[in-house]
Amino acid sequence: MVIVREMDIADYDSVIALWCQTEGMSIRDADSRESIGRYLERNSGLSFVAESESEIVGAVLVGTDGRRGYLQHLAVSPKFRGQRLGCELVSTSLDALSKLGIPKTHLFVYNDNVSAQQFYEKLGWFPRDEIRIYSFNSSSNSNV
Repeated sequence: MVIVREMDIADYDSVIALWCQTEGMSIRDADSRESIGRYLERNSGLSFVAESESEIVGAVLVGTDGRRGYLQHLAVSPKFRGQRLGCELVSTSLDALSKLGIPKTHLFVYNDNVSAQQFYEKLGWFPRDEIRIYSFNSSSNSNV
């Protein structure tokens, strides 16, 4: 049996291992234990894990800036794919954001990650081709 529950920093080692084995996902220095801990504190009740027999088999990192939600790092262990676990993690996250009055959520998918794009489109997400993402890095570390 799989249960979905709120992510806690104590889940970090298992979650980062899952993220690292997930194709199409980029893990950066900004995904350190310290950074994820701060993120979870600022966005309490929005990120979730799926657990089966004390093993983390799915995870999603979610936050808000107060007006929009941001879904990041959705991952499901390969042996648990096809069981709608990713859908449940997304739905749980969107419900949590909705309870905060956040009706619109964004996510980022690499251009070459076609399977992720297809997954989200099946759930009703749509690409935004009219905008471009810009980033600014104030540090000398290009891996943040």
